[in-house]
Formats: sequence, structure tokens, C-alpha cells
Amino acid sequence: MTIKVIYCSRSGNTKLLAESAAAAVETNAETTDTQLEEKADIVLLGSSVYAGSPDKSVYEFLEKNADKIGTLAVFGSSASGSSAFRKIKPFAEKLGIRVFEKFYNCPGHFLFMHKEHPDQNDLDGVSAFAKMVRYRA
Repeated sequence: MTIKVIYCSRSGNTKLLAESAAAAVETNAETTDTQLEEKADIVLLGSSVYAGSPDKSVYEFLEKNADKIGTLAVFGSSASGSSAFRKIKPFAEKLGIRVFEKFYNCPGHFLFMHKEHPDQNDLDGVSAFAKMVRYRA
């Protein structure tokens, strides 16, 4: 089974989560600039919410790689508590990508909010999510 961990991170919060998820499923974390060379059974996609939406690079990655994604699972962080899942899911489904119904989201540090996040519990949580997706997707 091929698993890829792909992420977009402006502040470093989602990068930390992606690295933990990747370690949990024994792969590397790569940015949304990555072009998938072959089909991945599972793509764990990390994104935060910026002004109400994921970064445009997330959408571009999905468009360029739609035919190489078996199942997409979404994780991320946000200062507002909003998850990128609610925007990514319908976009990915329109591209014909199967989307795992569960997602992982935790608080993310931004300015004065959530300065301690992502913390070890958040990193453990995304690791557990990645392992669960590997066995249930």
C-alpha cells in the first residue's frame, strides 16, 4: 500500500503535523508542490484555513494529481477552529477523488492565539489519525 503525506504550511504548524503523520506511517512529508509520479492508495493531505479557505496550492495539487489519488484523508490546524476538510471534501469529490469521511484538526498557533499548539497531544493525535486511515481506508 502506497501512502503519501502532502501538506501546505505557511506558519509551520501543519508542517509539524505532517512530519508526525508521516513518521507514523513510515513515509516522508512533502509539500503541495509535489507531483505524484505514480498512484498513491492513500494521500494524507494537511492544510490550514487562511481567511476562510485552504491555500490555493492545495486545490492546485488536487487538480494536478486527481487521477493518482486513491483515497484522500484531510488533517490540519487552525487558529479559528475551522477545518479545511469542509472546503476540500466537495472540491476533491468533484474531481472524482474518494474522500475519507473522518478528518483530524487541532488548534494552531497564530499571533497571540494557541501559543502552545500544536503540542505533543496534537502530534500524537495526528499520528493516531494517520495510522487509523492506513487501516480503514
